[in-house]
This record gives sequence, C-alpha cells and structure tokens, in this order.
Amino acid sequence: MSFQHHWNDGEAIELTTKKVVCAGLNYALHVKEMNSKAPDTEPVLFIKPATALQDLHAPLCIPKNRGAVHHELEIALLIGRRLSQCSAAEAVGAVSGLGLALDLTLRDLQTELKKAGRPWEKAKGFDGACAISHFVPISQCPPLDNIDIALSVNDSPRQQGNSRDMLFPIPSLLCAISEYFTLEPGDIVLTGTPEGVGSLSGGDQLSMSLGQVLEFTTRVAP
Repeated sequence: MSFQHHWNDGEAIELTTKKVVCAGLNYALHVKEMNSKAPDTEPVLFIKPATALQDLHAPLCIPKNRGAVHHELEIALLIGRRLSQCSAAEAVGAVSGLGLALDLTLRDLQTELKKAGRPWEKAKGFDGACAISHFVPISQCPPLDNIDIALSVNDSPRQQGNSRDMLFPIPSLLCAISEYFTLEPGDIVLTGTPEGVGSLSGGDQLSMSLGQVLEFTTRVAP
C-alpha cells in the first residue's frame, strides 16, 4: 500500500508520491557544522524513493543497530503541477502545500561511504528515511522567502531556521531540480536543513513547527 498524504485538517490528498528530491548543504551554518564546502553554482541534489516515506505524526520509527540516526529538519514542498525546465514563476505556482520533514540520516554509514568515495543513498534513502508531516495548503502559508522552522527534542531546542537563509532559495532550487528531474504532481521536495542536526534515540519526544501554521509533537518509537 502506498503512503497516503493528508492536509493539516486530516483530509486525504489524492496524490501519489513517486520520489522525494532533496537539497543538501543549503544553509551556510549547516555546511560549517558538517565541515563541508558550500556548493557554488548548483545545489547538491539526491533522491529518496517513495518507500522512504513515513508519517511524522505517528511514532517515529528509526533503524536499530545501524549506528547514529540523525534528524535533519526541513521544509517540505508538495508539488501539484508537472515541472520540467521551468521558470521561477512556474516553480512557485506548482507548490500546492508546505509541510515539515525529517531527513533521517545514518550518519556513521554516510561518513564511511563518503570516505570511500561511494554514493551514500543507503544512508539517506532507506525504508522510513523520510518522515513527512501533514501539509498546509499554500494559500494558508507564509511567503516562500520567510518561513520559520524549529525542532526541539525532549524540550531542548535543536534546530531553528528560516527559508531566507537558504543558499538556493525555493524558486531557484525548483528550477535547478527541474533541469535534471521532472517533478510530477505528488512528488515532494526537501529544501535543506539548518544547523543543529543530532542523534535520535528511542523514546525521544519531538516538537516541531512551521511558522504559525503547523505545530505538533511526536515521539521516537522505543
């Protein structure tokens, strides 16, 4: 059975996600904390398969016995129109809703794969690696260049950011993606994470917010 998206009022969204396209290293302070180099002219892109999706409102399932599992809080874009070689205006018009996502990362495995010069999809695209919230219709959302997001774990602030700090703002990010990957209705785009990524453990309590339009709590399953 395929993953089912919902609007924040609980109504099911009749769109099927075929893929999740993700931007890496899109906040300068996260680049710094990862001891990485900021991308110059094009965003860093990778894909999570649809099988990576899980409901962020349900208890969060993370892998066991695979080393550290890090949270990376991100703004999630729900695509409502087909995008290919698009303009900025077309890109903005194709965003149907905004949500929150946790780009779950097997950090120890990712580090090993990077050192070996190998692709690191196994660390980013495993089953359940993309935890997605319900979506807020775009008409109810703040402007794309001024979206606050925040994450606390066990009442301790971990991540806080704003879309204005993205190295590649949302319209230009979508244009860059559409040059290589056609985005279909129902696809999701993750826009990068601010600094403060860290490990999750069974039983952790998570509180998340997207501006004033989406606030909720969940927990990591034991």
